[in-house]
Amino acid sequence: MQKIGFIGTGVMGSGVINNLLKAGYAVDIYTRTESKAEPLINQGAKWYADPKDVAESADIIFSMVGFPQDVEDVYFKDNGIFAGLSAGKIIVDMTTSTPTLAKKIGQKAETIGVQSLDAPVSGGDVGARDGKLTIMVGGSKEAYQALLPIFEIIGKANHYFGSYGAGQHAKMANQIMIAGTMTGLTEMFVYAKAAGLDLQSVLETVEGGSGDNWSLENYGPRILNGDFKPGFYSKHFLKDLRIALDESEKMNLDLPATKQAKKLYETLVDDKGLGNDGTQGLIKLWW
Repeated sequence: MQKIGFIGTGVMGSGVINNLLKAGYAVDIYTRTESKAEPLINQGAKWYADPKDVAESADIIFSMVGFPQDVEDVYFKDNGIFAGLSAGKIIVDMTTSTPTLAKKIGQKAETIGVQSLDAPVSGGDVGARDGKLTIMVGGSKEAYQALLPIFEIIGKANHYFGSYGAGQHAKMANQIMIAGTMTGLTEMFVYAKAAGLDLQSVLETVEGGSGDNWSLENYGPRILNGDFKPGFYSKHFLKDLRIALDESEKMNLDLPATKQAKKLYETLVDDKGLGNDGTQGLIKLWW
């Protein structure tokens, strides 16, 4: 089996890495603080001090970090992934980042004989933990086909959309939809509470009808339990909405509902300082 490298061991990355280890893959990992990677090291992952070292050791190198600037750093800095790559390897950025940066990485990879994919995911912490992510892929079709066995371990569905950046565009479409479900979920509870309704009964009723959706099923119970731990950080979702709207402007599109969702998450993250809450923390603007 090919050796896998993984840069980033956050909420999502840890779930993916655990599933790869369970499937029998050797996994080299990098995170800035070794102690934070101890649960994965105890499961058999090998920690390295630099992304460069992981890229030298592994055959397929995945990255899943926070923001586009983090992606830029782990690939292009002197101790980054590109510094350790050699021809014949495959790199896969699973961060939700910009299509422009995905193209930059792909074009750089071509110059050194490396295949590149942008492969952001949807499914949150539960999807990562259970191997049920949805993977949206752009880049080298040959690399996509080669990695299908791995994608099938970590995801329930995967789709190839085209050249570099296409996976990121697909993820933006996904985030635009989630913006609507999260604002709908939040305002549903706000309205029902103001009307004096039993919120658990409202949740069960809407789940049983045409209003059912993933956000409702996964984040509705967390809100009612006062659980705002991140399945997906609010600060990262705000980053995604900003990317989606920036790309929309480039295509001369006006997305008013998505703009309003961005304003709400800006209030939560920038004004109230709650960016480390999960996206369900949006309810705190009312409660």
